[in-house]
Amino acid sequence: MATAEGIDWRFLKKFRSLILSEIKKGSKFVIIVGGGDTARKYQEASGKVVKLTNDDRDWIGIHATRLNAHLLKTIFRQYAHPRINKNPNTKADIRKHFARGEKIMVAAGWRPGWSTDFVATILAERLSAKTVINLSNIDYVYDKDPKKFKGAKKKEEMSWHEFRKLVGNRWDPGLNAPFDPVASRRAESLGLEVAIMNGKAINNLKNYFSGKKFKGTIIK
Repeated sequence: MATAEGIDWRFLKKFRSLILSEIKKGSKFVIIVGGGDTARKYQEASGKVVKLTNDDRDWIGIHATRLNAHLLKTIFRQYAHPRINKNPNTKADIRKHFARGEKIMVAAGWRPGWSTDFVATILAERLSAKTVINLSNIDYVYDKDPKKFKGAKKKEEMSWHEFRKLVGNRWDPGLNAPFDPVASRRAESLGLEVAIMNGKAINNLKNYFSGKKFKGTIIK
């Protein structure tokens, strides 16, 4: 949402319109918000002053996700539960978010050591969801880093075994991966399907919702 130019309100307007159109068709959404560029800028700034621990970096990231989540909760005010979910582990608390006919739960970071990818995975488990959509800044997952290797091949579909070989097994607060390793391990054990696509391409997301051909990678 945040870029070098500021908050991309045009994207938010289009995203809101698409989500509301899906709600009218009977869908409900859990929207988990990442820290993005806001988290990275705060981590970089503080890291130039003192040496950060992983715990410090995690908490900065978590609070960045909560700031971003408040923004989303605001633009979906009449459709979302008034409180942001910050603990995906409590079933009773999760049920409250849809108890009064709400159509959207907005969730943010939980605690150090766990990414918002992991939060999404836990919430999917608690709500018996079968699919997680990860809106990133890439069109596809590649077998190698396309910025470093010219011969990197895009993957439209991957097994969890194949994907986990690519991202490894350890979580780091500064990790830049399509879906984090710890969340990947949990998603595989749950039999979750994760769709990774470029979040900026609203029409592409619309195609996915409509069951049409879309740009992205399915992991299952």
